[in-house]
Amino acid sequence: MRSCDRPLCEAYDVALLDLDGVVYIGHRPVPAAAESLAKARAAGQRLAFVTNNASRTPSAVAALLTDVGVPARAEDVVTSAQAAARLLSERLPQGAKVLVVGGMGLRHALYARGLRPVSTAAEEPAAVAQGYDPGLSYGLLAEGAAAVRNGALFVGSNGDLTIPGGGGPPKPGNGSLLKVIGAATGVEPIVTGKPERPLHRESVIRTEARRPLVVGDRLDTDIEGAHNGGSDSLLVFTGVTEPMTALTAPPHQRPAYLAPDLSGLLVPHPEVREEQGRFLCGGWTAQWDGGQVELTGEGDAYDGLRALCAAAWRDGTVPEASAFERSLQRLDLG
Repeated sequence: MRSCDRPLCEAYDVALLDLDGVVYIGHRPVPAAAESLAKARAAGQRLAFVTNNASRTPSAVAALLTDVGVPARAEDVVTSAQAAARLLSERLPQGAKVLVVGGMGLRHALYARGLRPVSTAAEEPAAVAQGYDPGLSYGLLAEGAAAVRNGALFVGSNGDLTIPGGGGPPKPGNGSLLKVIGAATGVEPIVTGKPERPLHRESVIRTEARRPLVVGDRLDTDIEGAHNGGSDSLLVFTGVTEPMTALTAPPHQRPAYLAPDLSGLLVPHPEVREEQGRFLCGGWTAQWDGGQVELTGEGDAYDGLRALCAAAWRDGTVPEASAFERSLQRLDLG
């Protein structure tokens, strides 16, 4: 855990924000998100909205953000499709053909980088770019496989195996679809979305961030992506990650800061002190006692969680969840 004696919106010049689970869930705003982001902007922090979704164009994402109370322009949105297009433009000549196994978001991103989207292997594309599209056909997957088998560079916008199921079970994501071409050809794709570095690099280039802060709700994409990009991160608990998951995170998925929601951008973050094997934050103290972590004290529940995280992350090992069950019940974080 890191401390910050100023609000994070003053200490970091750009917030690189995940969307689903952070700013909105589906088409519904996350509580406190719009108000917190407006205050962060007023304090001088610039906002960029970073998404692994390659099917929507930046304009469509900006329109959705505006609908949920967060005014945004297309220029404020950074997509995995744009990261894929930059990577390809740096490896291929201008005007090179790229077979698109995906939707309009990916096609638009390739056009913007001076590349030529095509739809068949017969056009001898130099690369295949695959991104999630709910209408993706078997025929297009077969064309992509044929082009990769013929030597085309294979790039995937993101490797998410699943996507939210809209209240039901998760649905197959682009990472699952990438395995179709991968299995058919024996070629593994270059993946550009979170947690891989290309999307983080694209975000920093586009925003000219000097000290970015990654903000997300997922450890394996947002927080791991921040680690891979060498940036600090803020984990919020409005999406998929629960406190126990954070406590038992491996080192490369541990955030610098944590907060209940985006209001965490607007406040300083307290120091967690270690004194003779005890971890103190606010009015709380966490201490290992055999195989259990005992939590004593009172005050802000998230200060208690910070103390527990410091105890859990005291070294590079990943502790058992059972060590924290009793202490988490005391914090009653839901």
